[in-house]
Amino acid sequence: MSDLENLANEAEEASFAASTLENLEQVQAQFLGKKSKLVLAKKALGTLPAEDRANAGKEINEIKGQIEQLISSRKAALQESEWSSKFNKERMDLTERLGPIDRGHLHLITQARDELEDVFIGMGYSVVEGPEVETAWYNFEALNIPDWHPARGNFDTIFVDLGEPEEVMLRSHTSPVQIRTMESQEPPIYIVAPGRTFRTDSADATHLPAFNQIEGLVIDKGITMGDLAGTIDSFVHAFFGEEVKSRLRPSYFPFTEPSAEFDISRSDGSWLELGGCGMVHPNVLRNCNIDPEVWQGFAFGFGIDRLVSMRYQLDDIRELVVNDARFLRQF
Repeated sequence: MSDLENLANEAEEASFAASTLENLEQVQAQFLGKKSKLVLAKKALGTLPAEDRANAGKEINEIKGQIEQLISSRKAALQESEWSSKFNKERMDLTERLGPIDRGHLHLITQARDELEDVFIGMGYSVVEGPEVETAWYNFEALNIPDWHPARGNFDTIFVDLGEPEEVMLRSHTSPVQIRTMESQEPPIYIVAPGRTFRTDSADATHLPAFNQIEGLVIDKGITMGDLAGTIDSFVHAFFGEEVKSRLRPSYFPFTEPSAEFDISRSDGSWLELGGCGMVHPNVLRNCNIDPEVWQGFAFGFGIDRLVSMRYQLDDIRELVVNDARFLRQF
């Protein structure tokens, strides 16, 4: 037993001296193998007096446990070190390196729509949207355009075949949003309604079958044509600049009375038509259960695509929908 007193210390020194797992296996064989001192000491227990065997066996097992723990800890450390070394050698750099990224930006139509909304929000209006597929009531009849009205044929409507019970179509203007708002909201009302509209026009330099509009509606007490003219003037100054002027010319629309076209001035002294406007027709107010003797209002509207075409002096409005990156990158 005296030969085993320093065995654990010797095993600890030998374990830490082992720099590889192969070296550690040799240390394990030396201190725990069949020819190790521990195994020989176990075999020699039978030569001890009976009263000494238990204590000697317990001491041998304790030393064996210490050595096993030492070797096990050292083995875990060497495995971790070898794995790390192997991983570092086999490591691959999979980082994707890209050149400068040419990021996109909002389309011209979206830029204009956002800017228009900001202008009208600054004037106290709310932005309202509605469905692009509408019934005849919202697209025509509530707007004082019954099925016999000659103006109804001028809208070149795209109908949707959903069967009975009512006529359904892609909206030909965003005016249905005005009707829906007046039906669901008590006056006073100050809204703008931007969105896509559809007509059977063939695409050419000045027309698109699917285009964008923005319409405004005001319903309040004591509203006059002067309020409409002032609103148009304020919008034109805010969007085009203080040097641009506006004017109203008499016109006709079934849903407004009186009606007008509004123009903006050009730098060469000429005028450019921008959209239509007028005082909301009393029949339209009645159709929405609003008393025209108490409430009055005005409405206006124009095409966003055409506005963009004017602003950037585009020769062909189709440039806005062909998605030619060479064109779009310029704005």
